[in-house]
Amino acid sequence: MPIEQRGVDTIPEEERTSGPRDLVSILLGSNLCLGVIVFGWLPPSFGLGWWASVGSVVAGTVVGTALTAPLALISLSTGTNLSTSSGAQFGVRGRLVGSVVGLLLALGYTALTVWIGGDVVMGVLGRLFGLPQGGAAYAVVYGLLAAATVACAVYGYRVLLAMSRVLAFGMTALLVLGLIAYAPDFTTAALPEAGGYLLGGFWPTWLLAAVAAGLSGPIAFITLLGDYTRYISPARFSSRRVLRATWLGLMLGLLVPQLFGTFTSYAARAALDYAGPLVDAAPTWYLVPLLLAASAGSVGNAGLMLYSMGLDLDAILPRASRARATCAVAVVATACVFFGHFAWDAQSAMTSFVLLLTAIGTPWAVVTLIGFVRCGGEYDADALQVFNRRARGGAYWYRAGWNVPATAAWAAGTLVGVLAVSLPSYEGPLLALTGGVDCSFLLSGLVGGVVYVLLPQPRVHAARSAGPADSARPALEDEAV
Repeated sequence: MPIEQRGVDTIPEEERTSGPRDLVSILLGSNLCLGVIVFGWLPPSFGLGWWASVGSVVAGTVVGTALTAPLALISLSTGTNLSTSSGAQFGVRGRLVGSVVGLLLALGYTALTVWIGGDVVMGVLGRLFGLPQGGAAYAVVYGLLAAATVACAVYGYRVLLAMSRVLAFGMTALLVLGLIAYAPDFTTAALPEAGGYLLGGFWPTWLLAAVAAGLSGPIAFITLLGDYTRYISPARFSSRRVLRATWLGLMLGLLVPQLFGTFTSYAARAALDYAGPLVDAAPTWYLVPLLLAASAGSVGNAGLMLYSMGLDLDAILPRASRARATCAVAVVATACVFFGHFAWDAQSAMTSFVLLLTAIGTPWAVVTLIGFVRCGGEYDADALQVFNRRARGGAYWYRAGWNVPATAAWAAGTLVGVLAVSLPSYEGPLLALTGGVDCSFLLSGLVGGVVYVLLPQPRVHAARSAGPADSARPALEDEAV
């Protein structure tokens, strides 16, 4: 299979050969990995019992999916990724805000996936073959996982889609075996080792779990969904069908692995750490399946995130090819893996990362969605590519390539979110107004959206040019999701 040559340029109609089934496959198959499973461990580690943990994960995922899924329709119209598409709201230079947000999100999740996957691989190899658990061995395992991830990401969308189709079935079978393996030791009681509710009370802790474990999953895709829907033709598939596929893919792809993580956390008594207790509690017959899940699943998920990172860096540096950009960000992600293993506490690092990125990313998503509604889903696809061509002008040039009101709205939402966040090592001053409850994502999204709606918007003066959104839409091809 040839290496994908497309970066963030507009995908021609003849190359948009994917469909809603492919979207479900890639969202399901790529997320059945330990990098997503480990988020199900957070509620038990916060001191919640089984039913409270399940409720927080489900509630957060449903709310996050409702907010995130419509973003998939933007790239369906524009034929390019979401960061570039956001130029319609932020300006062709201002869309760098989305590229940076997407780069940070994908960087963190790539590092987390390789980190957790590598730790489980090391634990299994230690039990099977007595492999020494030293720093050199970890470096080799992390390096191998990172190399496999880079290879998949560089080859691009088609390879990742084929891998996701295989993983959707293979990882599901491995998780079913895992339920059987850990079921004898399962308990619904809160884990005493967690030391009680992390924030001192049930509801503050429950809300923290809903954001950190549930809402953070869909928010991680706010800049990623367009990487896949840009390959779906709006002339063949309706927006409703694509939206339904996105919703289904996100719900299954996030709830299945996260609830598996919650289940195994109680079965393995994993209150303070996840990877070690998971391996220690596994029966001998499940060690090989667990090794496969840790390695193949991690490569599939991290490959998808690294692919998105390459696109975002390609959008920031148009002179760089997608392949070179992918290799460059892979080096940074691998460095983060080593910092994560040797310098950070897993629970604190994960919680801080997802809460901060949720506060920063939510107002960007809200502004982009409001813009999508305002323009009725119609975009000037050619004008979105002005920055990539190192040119000037076009429908979305605004003021020197920036839409100041949109950028100001995102900045205001981000500032409020950071001031209202509650992290293990930092508490924002606005927490006093919310009773100590972390409402950062709600406040950041609300403030960003209100400021964007209230500020006067510049007019789009240029004439529209032909693009995927302007093509005729004949009778839609039927495909079951």
